[in-house]
Amino acid sequence: MDIKDIVKKVKQIEIRTKRSTDAMLMGQYHSAFKGQGMTFSEVRQYQFGDDIRRIDWNKTARFREPYVKVMEEERELTVMLMVDISASMNYGTHASLKREYVAEICATLGFSAVTNNDKVGLILFADKVYKVIPPKKGRPHVLAIISSILNADYIPSTTNLDGALSYLMKAFKKKSYVFLLSDFNDQFDLKSLRVVGNKHQLLGFGVYDEKDMQIPDIGYALLNDAETGEKKWVNTSSARWRYQFAEQQKQKIKYTEEAFDKSASVFLKLNTGQDYTKPLYNYFQTR
Repeated sequence: MDIKDIVKKVKQIEIRTKRSTDAMLMGQYHSAFKGQGMTFSEVRQYQFGDDIRRIDWNKTARFREPYVKVMEEERELTVMLMVDISASMNYGTHASLKREYVAEICATLGFSAVTNNDKVGLILFADKVYKVIPPKKGRPHVLAIISSILNADYIPSTTNLDGALSYLMKAFKKKSYVFLLSDFNDQFDLKSLRVVGNKHQLLGFGVYDEKDMQIPDIGYALLNDAETGEKKWVNTSSARWRYQFAEQQKQKIKYTEEAFDKSASVFLKLNTGQDYTKPLYNYFQTR
């Protein structure tokens, strides 16, 4: 995409996602992502009905009348978007490419966070971490994140999810809400997910095209692995071959679902063209 196409696409995504960040979805986001705890605000004189457990005994002894500590919710949260930019994400046979679909999901999450006065950051990764946008607030910041996802060079290499998760743990010490978007085309270590799931609130979006799941009967075809570059002639007319291919893809997804479940995290399987707001709404509602 050239710069004009990117600007046009970003504007289109912003317009579409405004429908997704309406009062209903926004309310669910706010309810789901409350403050992470209570922090000290001030000390004031005791009033009838105050919790006696909040009494500041040092100040009470000093002034010889009861004072209480006032606590308030830590409202500001950090949302981290982790986006796979391996070459298989620059593919699509349905309504949109995977990366365009991912950009729209990230826009919905980003604008919801901004409306909620939360910070949003971005990590783009493939075989390594390629770009990091530190968490900030504001609409222009979210638009820059969308543009980065659309404008990224999608890398023809295997995805190193373990490396990306390790980077997240080292770079972001404060508990964050992490949204991981990938087609999970390559193997990863369950331990990596568990470490992140124990520290952060993790939600994985498995983004797939319908042709990722099964290939139609088109006779002999030269298939190209977008990530490894490997090319192979196959006979798609073979019912056995199509069945084995579909089963292999199902097993990959099953492994990913089980890995997230064992990591106290959530995994949502999405197909490009599918309305992602419904499963996202349900996720917010059940949190």
